[in-house]
Amino acid sequence: MSFEALDQGLVVAAHGRHVVVETPDGERVLCHPRGKKSELVVGDRVRWLPAGDEGVVEHLEARRNLLFRQDEWRTKSFAANLDAVLVLVAGEPMFSESQLTRALIAAGQAGIPCWIGLNKTDLPAAAGARARLEPYRRMGVEVVELALKAAPDAARATLAPRLDGRTTLVLGPSGMGKSTLINLLVPQAAAQVGEISKALKAGRHTTTTTSWYWLDDTRRGALIDSPGFQEFGLRQIAPTELATLMPDFAAALGECRFHNCSHRHEPGCGVRAALARGEIAPTRYRIYEELFDELSAKRW
Repeated sequence: MSFEALDQGLVVAAHGRHVVVETPDGERVLCHPRGKKSELVVGDRVRWLPAGDEGVVEHLEARRNLLFRQDEWRTKSFAANLDAVLVLVAGEPMFSESQLTRALIAAGQAGIPCWIGLNKTDLPAAAGARARLEPYRRMGVEVVELALKAAPDAARATLAPRLDGRTTLVLGPSGMGKSTLINLLVPQAAAQVGEISKALKAGRHTTTTTSWYWLDDTRRGALIDSPGFQEFGLRQIAPTELATLMPDFAAALGECRFHNCSHRHEPGCGVRAALARGEIAPTRYRIYEELFDELSAKRW
């Protein structure tokens, strides 16, 4: 049987071996994959067959991209087929620059455009957060300032054109305002979560790790809300690839004397020369050293 003859669907929730597949007309069906193990993630396009009041996923369509993190022990996928990643940060609590850098690197390697939302700009700590983000602005990352709670209408007007017609994954640790952003932008967000919980069969599991939200009834744009994370491993990246995925470092790579320069101690290093000229921020270089050591560590 040709897979093209099967029903099309979009994975809008995944938990364990179960996924919720949305049909082109908006119906949501609980499905499971044909095999024992499920590699399906939110955002996947699939072909499926009805099986009673549930369904069986028979085929995963080719992905445009996949954002994931990988530590020594496991790989954790966020979502697939993304148009953009929004990393939400704030000054209260102060965001982790290491976590931000890791998210930008993972998105860069996956070929997904990434931008930063600086939330809580009405609070005193915003000045410090703004200063920490200056190196990112300089290297070409868009930073959009928001006050989601204090100025919701202005935030909505700022965000709407950036999100319209796109599938955007929202990343960020808890406390940065992700829930506020979802509730501001998504009509009946709670109802959409309720639909997913119902499809997953309340009692079996009522919460999902990652949630897909349509921005409006036209279903042109969507937000994907991922759970907060404490760690963001980049074990999928070789240490020698790291500098190419950091735009401020990449700009100086052609100036290194040695083609296999680690940018740590070699003479004639273009990256360290750029650091000395102030073109690379000291905080960014420290993060590079931390990541280089982490990715070079022996794996047992």
